[in-house]
Amino acid sequence: MSLRIAMVGAGAVGGWYAGLLALAGNEVACLARGDAETLRRDGLLLRDGRSERRVRLAAVETDPGRLGRFDLVAVALKATANHRLAELVEPLAKPGATLLTLQNGMGNAEALAGLRGPEPVVAGLCFVCINRTAPGVIENSLPGHIRLAAAEGPTQARVRACASLLRHAGVEAREDDSLESVLWRKLCWNIPFNGLAIAAGGVTTDRILGDAALRERARRLMLEVQSAAAARGAPFGDDHIRRQLEVTAGMGAYRPSSLIDYLAGREVEVDPIWTLPLERGVAAGAAMPELARLLGEIRARLARRG
Repeated sequence: MSLRIAMVGAGAVGGWYAGLLALAGNEVACLARGDAETLRRDGLLLRDGRSERRVRLAAVETDPGRLGRFDLVAVALKATANHRLAELVEPLAKPGATLLTLQNGMGNAEALAGLRGPEPVVAGLCFVCINRTAPGVIENSLPGHIRLAAAEGPTQARVRACASLLRHAGVEAREDDSLESVLWRKLCWNIPFNGLAIAAGGVTTDRILGDAALRERARRLMLEVQSAAAARGAPFGDDHIRRQLEVTAGMGAYRPSSLIDYLAGREVEVDPIWTLPLERGVAAGAAMPELARLLGEIRARLARRG
């Protein structure tokens, strides 16, 4: 059964999954900012290593009040815009609608739950390499997967429904009983590679792995994330760290999303990716000196940028 879906944010992640969901036969509308005119005129262009697909959306607007109401509202905004969730999401969500966050870092499910409580909120963490290379043009160099969990408690019907919807659209989607577990596993990559890309002055992932000192820092950061996850009751093994390093080696000269924002002079998602994990990990008893050092370096870089 097709659904009426609103995607809030039509950047890399929002554009990619909006396009796939539309190709699967759903009625998908996008709430967009700078790309709205291009998306109305040309639609989305999705590229990966195998194909190039043009996708027309049901509607594209900059004002949520002009789109109507939807069964599913997916949020793919930067977490720095979470203070606007009420004005952007509430006009789009039917009574009983599912709210899905596809954002990076910690605190996003809680922010969305602040609108209607945690029951309708599903968190999706995207383990992928997607970039918006031009207005309306989205390129995916690593399809990866999405891990989905309820904002609170174990897997429930909404999580299963979102996973099924995404799988029907050709996405590898996995359900998880613990959002805490999914968050720390994603942060195992985001904290070191988004962070060191900025702290080292604007470098891609291949340069982090190719520099002995930076690679060792990445490994130490991953071990601190592993320690914090265990302290928070969401342990993962050394095999996960090994896989993150192996996957990153295959990405080539990849620019993480925080690096792109940093170089473009945009606000960087500092709190959800570095500050909150540090605070929560230390509060649980984990020692995280390398993350504290990294956070200080990122803040210094951002301050110098002005």
